[in-house]
Amino acid sequence: MAGNQKSRAKTEQAKGKAKEAAGRAVGNERMTAEGRAERSRGDARQAKEKGKDAFRH
Repeated sequence: MAGNQKSRAKTEQAKGKAKEAAGRAVGNERMTAEGRAERSRGDARQAKEKGKDAFRH
């Protein structure tokens, strides 16, 4: 299950980064903000998983 969550975090980060870049390219502030938020969720999920791993070992 941890591997699934880690891959989900990476996916959210990548989608967020792409959405943010696309928003900047077309000048859409809302899309840029959504991309930043999505990337932040991915970062938070990844930090949570790293914390879990630290306690497992």
